[in-house]
Amino acid sequence: MDPFQAKLVAAATGSTMTALTMTPFDVIKTRLQTQPPQHQPLFPRPPQNSCCQPTSAACVRNMSSLARPLTTAGEELVCVWDHGVFRTERVNGFLDAVRHVWRAEGLKGLWKGAGTTLVIGVPSSTCYMLTYDYLLNNVLPPIMPSPMLVPLTAGIVARTSISSLTSPLELIRTNLQSTPLSPGNPHTLRSVLKSVRHLVKSQGFGCLWRGLGPTLWRDVPFSGIYWASYESWKRTLTRRHFEGAWVAFVSGAVSGTTAALITSPFDVLKTRRQALVMAPSSVTTRTGPLLAHIVRTEGTSALFAGLLPRIAKIAPACGIMIACFEGVGGFLAKKD
Repeated sequence: MDPFQAKLVAAATGSTMTALTMTPFDVIKTRLQTQPPQHQPLFPRPPQNSCCQPTSAACVRNMSSLARPLTTAGEELVCVWDHGVFRTERVNGFLDAVRHVWRAEGLKGLWKGAGTTLVIGVPSSTCYMLTYDYLLNNVLPPIMPSPMLVPLTAGIVARTSISSLTSPLELIRTNLQSTPLSPGNPHTLRSVLKSVRHLVKSQGFGCLWRGLGPTLWRDVPFSGIYWASYESWKRTLTRRHFEGAWVAFVSGAVSGTTAALITSPFDVLKTRRQALVMAPSSVTTRTGPLLAHIVRTEGTSALFAGLLPRIAKIAPACGIMIACFEGVGGFLAKKD
């Protein structure tokens, strides 16, 4: 098979496998990053098992992910004590988020946005890998003074281009996977697209690129760090006479984890901005004020929300993607 065709098939195979296997981690990460901040109870602690809602609101005795949210003055009020425990709709960590999504939306809820991920992920990841490979091997080596800078620069240029092109589709996927306003009425593709159409009519097509700034702040350093680290790890393992697809997998997984840790705050900002695209105009959505608002109201730790599922996704995803690209691509090219 022609080397370019082999790389094309390999990149598409890797991105498809990654999208199908890693979507649940993406859903959980998005839910953890977009749930409302935790507020103090608005009423004094009531006697055990009594309702502490305002008299004008119905009392919810048994809270679950399917419970109807109650709102007063724009704040979600879930204020029921069950055997002395304050029950809320917040999720506390990775496993609790999995349980909430499973109870409310079933197994299919964990794969919400998988179709959109395939539509976005397969073409964008394929183009990204091919662009990086072309820059790495053909364009940059003759003009870069230092070979060490070539993978870093190739990753930055490739990611900037692809992220800018696919930002509107990423916005749709983020809203599909985000925490719904009503736990009993999860987001659907139809409802999200309807909201996007209304938004475009009122604010213009530019709103489809909301969140692009934080996306680039996340993806550009991520790609630079990832590829520089990946090529370094791969060279180190090769010098020690290790070879095969597993070398690419390990190098990709380690490099992806490192890059994810460093860029996590930008991932939270990107997710919040895109999830707030349908929010009222009074809600802060600009990157700088949003960052200050999160730190002021939720603390610095909120900038690392969803870190565990993100790393649980990125480590194997990077490994699978690069192992398929090099392993499948090399296999198909040799068969010619």
